[in-house]
Amino acid sequence: MPRYFFDVHDGGPEFDDTGTELAGPDESYAKARSLLPDIAREEIPRNGDHRTFTVLVKDENGQPVYSATLTYAGIRLQR
Repeated sequence: MPRYFFDVHDGGPEFDDTGTELAGPDESYAKARSLLPDIAREEIPRNGDHRTFTVLVKDENGQPVYSATLTYAGIRLQR
């Protein structure tokens, strides 16, 4: 099974040095999409109202195969 690497960019990159064995590219795309809400759920309450989270998926050769981005913007309407 091929191995895919999921680098997370949230102000600074976090590189996936281990990777995950998956059946193929479609499964790696789905995993990237599912990672974003989990990351946001952890980070948004701690770090403010304007955030962008990106997951870059690379194959075993280090070639990018997919990128997904989630943007969050919160606006206080009362003080």
